Amino acid sequence: MSEASAPHAADRRELTAAQRNAVAELLRVSPVADELGRRFVRAGHELHLVGGSVRDALLGRLGDDLDFCTDAHPDETLRIIKGWAESIWETGREFGTIGAQRDGLRLEITTFRAESYDQVSRNPVVVYGTSLDEDLKRRDFTINAMAVSLPDHRFTDPHGGLADISAKVIRTPSTPGESFGDDPLRMLRAARFAAQLRFAVHPDVHLAMTEMAADLDRITAERIRDEFTKLLCGADPITGLRLLVDTGLAERFLPELTGLKLEIDEHAQHKDVYEHTLTVVENAVSYEEEGCDFILRMAALLHDVGKPATKAVGSDGRVSFHHHEVVGARLTKARMKAMRYPKEVTAKVTALVALHLRFYGYGRGEWTDSAVRRYVADAGDLLPRLHKLTRSDCTTRNRRKAAQLAADYDALEDRIARIAAEEDLARVRPDLDGNAIMELLGVPPGPVVGRAWKHLKEQRLEHGPLDRDAAEAELLRWARAEGLIS
Repeated sequence: MSEASAPHAADRRELTAAQRNAVAELLRVSPVADELGRRFVRAGHELHLVGGSVRDALLGRLGDDLDFCTDAHPDETLRIIKGWAESIWETGREFGTIGAQRDGLRLEITTFRAESYDQVSRNPVVVYGTSLDEDLKRRDFTINAMAVSLPDHRFTDPHGGLADISAKVIRTPSTPGESFGDDPLRMLRAARFAAQLRFAVHPDVHLAMTEMAADLDRITAERIRDEFTKLLCGADPITGLRLLVDTGLAERFLPELTGLKLEIDEHAQHKDVYEHTLTVVENAVSYEEEGCDFILRMAALLHDVGKPATKAVGSDGRVSFHHHEVVGARLTKARMKAMRYPKEVTAKVTALVALHLRFYGYGRGEWTDSAVRRYVADAGDLLPRLHKLTRSDCTTRNRRKAAQLAADYDALEDRIARIAAEEDLARVRPDLDGNAIMELLGVPPGPVVGRAWKHLKEQRLEHGPLDRDAAEAELLRWARAEGLIS
C-alpha cells in the first residue's frame, strides 16, 4: 500500500505497524474483495474498500461486513455482481447502495456520493459523485475517509485519517461546521465513535457540536435513536454520554439526563445524581456477561430521572426523593416513546426503573416469604437484570455500608433460590386454572373467572402453593363471600 498523504515523522513507526496490521486484516478478506475488484475493472469501473472497513482493518477489528464505493451506478453494479453474488438486496438503492453476500461476507457497494442536506429537510439529498476524492471529502470523519483500491491495494488517505487513528482523535475532512451543516446527525455520531473507539473529539469538533447542537432538531427521532443506541452500547458509553451533556446535544433529545446535574443525592454526598447515574451505568456494564445488554444499560441510565420532580428538603436539611421510581417510570416510558423505541423494549426498561428501589428495606428484616414471591413475580423474566441493576445502584463510598448492602442482596438472592427450589417461582400462577374455576363455580367465561383467578393468584403469592383440595376450598369461600354461590 502507498499513502496518499504522508504522516508526521513522529508517527511513522506506529503508523507503519498499523499499516502492517491492516494488510494482515485485508488479506483475510482479499480473495473476495480482489475478485470483486477485478469484475468492476473488467467492466470499466473503479472499486474501493472504504470507510469503516478500512478504519476497522487499521484497528485490527475488521468484521464480515465490508463497505465499498464505486463510480458505477446501481444498475451497473447489479449487472456486474449478478451471477457472482450468492444473494443480492436493494433496500438501499435509493441512496445508491446495493447489498450482496459472498463466502460469508456481507458487501455493500455504494456509488460515489456528494450528498448534502438543504438545511431544512430531515433526510439527505443524494447526488452521485464522480471521483473517489470527492466521495472521501463528504464523509463524516477523517478516520472514515480512507480507501483501499481493488484489486491493486493502493491506499488513499487525503485527510490524514491514519494519523488521526494513531492519535485517537476524531476530526472532520472539511470544517466541522460544513460537515455538521450537511448532516447534523454527525454530531451525535462523533459522540458514538468516542464511545465505541475510546477516541477523543478534536477541540474544533467539540466547539462545533456545542454551537450547532440545536441543528439536531432537523433529524428524525428514528435516526437519533439508532445512533444513541450504538453509543450506549459502546465500549466506553460514559465518554459518549458526557459529550452529549457537555455539548448540549442531550438537551435536544434526552433532556432528563442533563436535568440530573441539578440535583444532589439524598445522602448529601459530593456526587450529584448525574455523576451517580454515570457510575451506575458503568457498574451495569461490568455485570454484563456477553455483549451489550441495552435494556440493562438504558435502565441504569434512566433509573433516577424521576428525582428532579420529587425532590424535597426536610426540616433537618436532608434531601429526599420519595416515589421517584414511580415518576421515573412514567418519564422513561414517555421519553422512549418519543425516541421511537419498540414497545417491548420500552416496557422492559420502564419496569426495571419502577422496580429498582424495591430491594431497599430488605436488610431491615421486614420481608416475608410473601414479599419475596411478589418481588419475583413482579420482575418476571426481568429478574436477572433487576439483580444487576440493584447491585449497580450501590455507589456509596462508605465501605461498611457497601459491604452490608451487598451482603443483604446476597441474602435475598439466596432466599429466592431457596423458595424457588420449594415452589415454582418462575411461574407464579393460581393453583386452579380457568377451566377448573368455571367447572367448580358453574360459570361461563367472563369477568367472574378473571376475578376468581386474580384472587387465587393473590393467595398463591401470600401463602405459597396450595394443594387441590385447599385451592378448591379457598375458591368456594371467596365465591360465597362475593355472593356468587350460597
